[in-house]
Amino acid sequence: MAVKEFGIIGLGKFGFSLAQTLMQHNQRVLGVDADPEKVKSASEFLTQTYQAEATDKTALAQLGMADLHAVIVSTGESMEASILVTLFLKELGCPHVTVKAISHDHETVLRRVGADDVIFPERYAATQLAAKLAMPGLIDYLPLGANVLLQELIVHKWAGKTLQELNLTNAHGIQVVAIRQGGEECFRFVPKANQPLHKGDVLAVIGHGEDIHRLEP
Repeated sequence: MAVKEFGIIGLGKFGFSLAQTLMQHNQRVLGVDADPEKVKSASEFLTQTYQAEATDKTALAQLGMADLHAVIVSTGESMEASILVTLFLKELGCPHVTVKAISHDHETVLRRVGADDVIFPERYAATQLAAKLAMPGLIDYLPLGANVLLQELIVHKWAGKTLQELNLTNAHGIQVVAIRQGGEECFRFVPKANQPLHKGDVLAVIGHGEDIHRLEP
């Protein structure tokens, strides 16, 4: 995995968690916040941290934001601050700016001033949780289109058959991306098409929800 440099503006709960996760993926992270306590707390975990007012365009330029692979703006509930920071980052030439929004109106303004991506973390988390509660076995609800799921299926009727024989992709529009056989703790990705399935095997499949729910594995 190529090492990239990311900027995180706003080291609150979301910004700090995102920064830590990027570090766990062996990326470089520059964190910025106006609160000295947040900067101090984050300093031992991130590549670099700075105390600065992100609404100061000169400060953003001095921090070299335009040279980073991407910058994520998470300035809490302050719509004005996030809009100004986004505008300044794009004017400085930052190649990719992702911003945390709190409303659709906020999103509209952010996109008009140049935000490349706008995210709603709480809404995303709520959608994921609701889907998992409503659909047992769901691994993830993917925003790739309407009702696209990554879900576990436990083999019963398909025992003894191979993926080639089942022909799930052509017959049902379903793709098997991984398999976990009885006694195994981890999934094995890109399963062999000629490998017979056994009762109790767990398949990780991707497809539209209505297609998956019609299957009787």
